[in-house]
Amino acid sequence: MNEEPVSSPAPTLLFDLDGTLIDSVYQHVLAWREALNEFGLDLAIWRIHRRIGMSGGLFVSALSRETGRPLSDEQVRELTEAHVRAYSRLRESVRPLPGARELLTALTDQGVTWAIATSGLAASARSALALLGLPEDTPMVTRDQVRYAKPDPDLFLTAAARVGVDVRHAVVVGDSVWDLLAARRAGALGVGLLSGGYGREELERAGAYRVYADPADLLAHLDEIGVRRSGS
Repeated sequence: MNEEPVSSPAPTLLFDLDGTLIDSVYQHVLAWREALNEFGLDLAIWRIHRRIGMSGGLFVSALSRETGRPLSDEQVRELTEAHVRAYSRLRESVRPLPGARELLTALTDQGVTWAIATSGLAASARSALALLGLPEDTPMVTRDQVRYAKPDPDLFLTAAARVGVDVRHAVVVGDSVWDLLAARRAGALGVGLLSGGYGREELERAGAYRVYADPADLLAHLDEIGVRRSGS
């Protein structure tokens, strides 16, 4: 008696937001530089960029170590709020990354479960939903909904739980080493995108088993991460 072949389900995809779905990394870099300047902290843009993807608190702590100027908890909070204000003035220039809308639409049409997990606060991250043409009830986990942000795994663990899957059966898609380190700690596979400014080798060293240019490139190679198009 011939048995029917078992069809394995497609993996759940957990997406970072900034630099992964929307082209906002450099707006965040400029916003952090403006906020840091308000506090008399002068850092080169490249140093700021290397920390994008971490939570605001960890970001500030890391940069304060580099400047040798310790900051109190209150100063960290004020600096983070200054960044939010500066970013809000730059938000109009943010656009979806090439293929981002099409990628999410294709996944939804194929019945693939996905969610967004971002180190950004809900106040700024939620505005990206309209930019991507997504409904308000899109599963999204933000920094203010978890105890720790990347490189801790909390965001991805919470996102997986929210859509009802085991994170070990998920693929994390991110543009920074912090995304991929968090994915490894969560027990998920990691896919890197070059659209946030990190190099291929950096992303691979952090745990990416595949690296693509941007969401459009990932869409063209979904079969490489276990997402098969209908009928294939």
